[in-house]
This record gives sequence, structure tokens and C-alpha cells, in this order.
Amino acid sequence: MFTVATTGRSLITTNIPARLDRLPWSRWHWLVVIALGITWIIDGLEVTLVGAISGVLVRPETLHFSAAQIGLLNTSYLVGAVLGALVFGYLTDLLGRKKLFSITLGVYLVAAFLTAFSWDFWSFAAFRFFTGAGIGGEYSAINSAIDELIPARVRGWVDLAINGTFWVGAALGSLATVVLLDPRRLPLGIGWRVGFAIGAVLGLVIIFFRHSLPESPRWLMTRGHVEEAERIVGALEREIEASGHRLEPAERTIAIRPHGPVGFGAIARTMLRKYPTRTLLGLMLITSQAFLYNGVSFTFALILTNFYRVPAHDVGLYLLPFALGNFLGPLLLGHLFDAWGRKPMIAGTYAISAVLLATSSSLFTHGLLSATTQTLIWGLIFFFASAAASSAYLTVSEIFPLELRGMAIALFYAIGTGIGGPAASWLFGRLIDMRSRIYIFYGNLIGSAVLLAAVVVVVLFGVKAERTALEQIADPLSKAEEDESTPVPDASGK
Repeated sequence: MFTVATTGRSLITTNIPARLDRLPWSRWHWLVVIALGITWIIDGLEVTLVGAISGVLVRPETLHFSAAQIGLLNTSYLVGAVLGALVFGYLTDLLGRKKLFSITLGVYLVAAFLTAFSWDFWSFAAFRFFTGAGIGGEYSAINSAIDELIPARVRGWVDLAINGTFWVGAALGSLATVVLLDPRRLPLGIGWRVGFAIGAVLGLVIIFFRHSLPESPRWLMTRGHVEEAERIVGALEREIEASGHRLEPAERTIAIRPHGPVGFGAIARTMLRKYPTRTLLGLMLITSQAFLYNGVSFTFALILTNFYRVPAHDVGLYLLPFALGNFLGPLLLGHLFDAWGRKPMIAGTYAISAVLLATSSSLFTHGLLSATTQTLIWGLIFFFASAAASSAYLTVSEIFPLELRGMAIALFYAIGTGIGGPAASWLFGRLIDMRSRIYIFYGNLIGSAVLLAAVVVVVLFGVKAERTALEQIADPLSKAEEDESTPVPDASGK
């Protein structure tokens, strides 16, 4: 097999992508999953904790925030997430995946830890801003790394499973609130601070795992660092062969002309001129899932307390089956995105979520559900909706050229988080304030309609990316014509 060949000073021909895609699943791939997945667990724990302590922070014995200030704290987090995604997304493509998922992790952990020591509204808001910036940057760096390090045949399942681990953290966070916010165990002014501190300290474990991950060989080759990319892939191959696996030859090659940073003009031309339907596809998927989660999922507690009279301190217990459904969906359905294909599974999960949401809303309106049955139905809805939401990030990370993958993820995340999310939160918040089930029904119908609109776009413009090399889904901007160079064997004769 051919490894790397050069003709002239700027043109290279390499089979590094093919070699990565044909690797058998190994201990090293588990390391990637653990190192990148733990972040979402910690994020789920932290986000759940923030939601749970909102009622505590308004108390005089804590920070005595007003309801308006609680809302502004969420806005601060969202603004940080949007700006962090855009800044760190661009830097992910500029400086590399490894550097950025180390930087974004550091920003996130430091800000989360400092939140435990907030002394007033402005300090809390500032720390929430930087926490959001870190997590926004993580979306670009992590999803880029997953796609470029994981073999094509299982890329969909791994991406969905890792993004779904957020809900493991949410479940842990809900259990933690039962202890941390119980005044019989800890004073109210201390419990919430302990929660932030513990979450950040646990996050330090991620640094150990991430230190062992290499830079993306795919990113390296487009920047001309072919020797380093070859060293990384070669070491991985030798490790796998030493464990008893026999590697098949990787014959597929790609010719690359390395270049420098991609400007915003090139990004705009690529997304709007070369791939306009893919851009529409990404916008619909990200916006619709953001609308669903921020409108329906994040009003979960308000529905339980306002319409089912569930005590606030018991809401965390109801979150457990809800979080379980959200986690099991991507985990159990993820392999079908590779086996059955992206288009049928993405369209199917969005459509099923829409139908179940409309049906359950009708039952809710007619008073046919209890708090328990409502929670179980929500768990079923989001079993499919969570897989759909994760597939949105999988899609936008696959369908654009390698050189702008991080920025593409960041742009779609920023739009979904900055527009779709706040719009849905505002709408459903107003509907709940009306204290009428029929208005909640109307809001859920709007959510169902948005999901079904996404289904139409998937059917028309979906991309068959399953079990396909990233370089075949979208040509790298640095791709050259194959006949411009002639590959030669590497020193090992492979």
C-alpha cells in the first residue's frame, strides 16, 4: 500500500485517510470515545445543576438574585456559547483539533470552578459567559476530532453516542441536587457551590485522557505536515498489529496541495455557492432540534410544577427517566445511522419525534396524563429526538470540506443556540405563564411542524454519508488532480 509520496515541493499524494478508515476497532478508539465523551457528561451535570439551583439563588441566604437576573444568567451563558463557538471554531481549523479541544476544555473547567466562588450577579454572569464560551468551542473541536479519527463504517454511531452522554451527566446532576440542595444535609448557601466545584474537579480527569490523543492526521496532511501525520498513523497501525490484528492494504489515495488558513470569503463561497442545499439542510436540522430542546425539554420542570403540582425538590427524580431516554436513543439507534443510512434514520427520528409530540400534547390537553405518565412519554419522545438532535451535529460535521469543518459546526451551532433556542424558550415560557393547557398544546404543535419541515428538507437534500470517507463526501479545498503526481512506496515497502 502507498503511504505518502511527493512530487515537487507542494503536491503530495497520500493514503492516510484510507488507512484510518480501514482500522479495526481497538483500545485506542475507546480512548478517543472516553476522552471526548466525558466532557458532555460533565456539561450535562453542570447544566442540570444550574437549572436546579435557580430557585435557590433567589433566596436571601444565598446570592438573592431576582427572577430577571436568573434569566440574564442564562442569556450570558448563551452569548458566551455563541461567541465561543465562532472564535474557537475558526481556531480549530486554523491551529488544529488537539490544541483547541485542550484550550476549550481549560476555559470551561476554570470558569465552572470559579462559578463556585461567585460573590454577586456580575461575577456569576461573567463565569457563566466563559463557561458557555468553553462549551461552545468544544462542539467544534470535539465533533471535528470524532469525524477525522473514527473509521467511516462506525462514525455515525460513535458521534451520536458521544453527544448523547450529555444526558448521563444530566441524570447524575439530578441525583446530585437531591443531596446538594437539601438543607438538612448542607446549608443552602454552600450546597450549590460544592456542586460546581466537584463538577470542575471531576473534569480534570479529562485532561489525562486527552493528553494521549494525537492531532488529527487528516488536518495535518492538509497543512503539509505529512511526516507527523505518517508518524501518528504508523504508530497506531503498529499498536493494532501488535495486538493480533492483520491490517488489509489501503489502496485509495488522495492528492493534496497544502495551503494556509481558509478565509471567511472562501468559507462563505463554499457554503453558499458550492453547497447551498447542504447549508439549508444543516440550518434546518440544527434550528429544529434547538427549538425542540429549548422549547419542550428545558420547560420540563415548569410543566411538572405548574400543571402537575410536583414539588420543586422532587423534580430531579422525574428527570431520571427523561435523561435515560435521551441517552439510550443515540446509543441504541446510532448503529442504524451507519447500517440503514443517514437519510432514512434522520428523517425517521425527526418524524417519529414530531408525531409523538403532537399525540402526547393532545393527551396532556385533555388531562389524560399524570406526572408519571407524562414523564414516561417524554422519555419515549426524546429517545428518538435525542438521536435526531445528535444526528444534526453529525450531519453538519460531515458534509463540508475538512479545512472548514470546525467553522461549519460553529456557525450552525451559533445559529441554533443564538436564534432557535432563545426563540423557543421565550415562546414556551410565555405559553406556560398563561396557565392553560391548550396554549401548551399549540406550542407543541408548532414544535411538531418545525420537526416535520426538517423531515422534508432531509428527504429532498439529505446526504448519503454512511460508511463513506469524509474526503468522498466533500472534496477537501486542498485536493489536487490525481494525475498531477505519481505515488511511490514508502520505506517499509507497504
